[in-house]
Amino acid sequence: MSAPLPATIHGTALVLGQAGVLLRGRSGAGKSLLALALLERWALKGLAAGLVSDDRVILELVDGAIVMAAPPSIAGLIELRGRGIISRPAQGPARLDLVIDLVDQLERMPEESAFTTEVLGIRLAAAPVPAGPIIGLEHQLLLVSAALAELSAAH
Repeated sequence: MSAPLPATIHGTALVLGQAGVLLRGRSGAGKSLLALALLERWALKGLAAGLVSDDRVILELVDGAIVMAAPPSIAGLIELRGRGIISRPAQGPARLDLVIDLVDQLERMPEESAFTTEVLGIRLAAAPVPAGPIIGLEHQLLLVSAALAELSAAH
């Protein structure tokens, strides 16, 4: 049986510390802005972080794990609305560990099922994070940080 072909999805992929993070959400939900803020926050803390891909992310199943990569034409490029396309150091392919879904509502106490998702048939940790207009960027950063802390504690 042959391996499944890579899939290209709409999203933004990062590496924050040792974790590969995929931001998903509708167009205009604030994926790129949240990604830039996360990269800046990690850099200010002196922690390793890198941009894998913005807008389009190639996902491929490799040895039972999902690997994220950038299409070569957009590696190291990310959109900053109000400025345009800017460059950031490109991170090579990275394992996907956590999916952040930018959602259109704030649930005070999400159901436990909201904290996992399935991508390419693999069960992964997930976290719903309300999109930019619903909550502020600082609140979004706290929600992503909490999801990463829980992921680290589980491993």
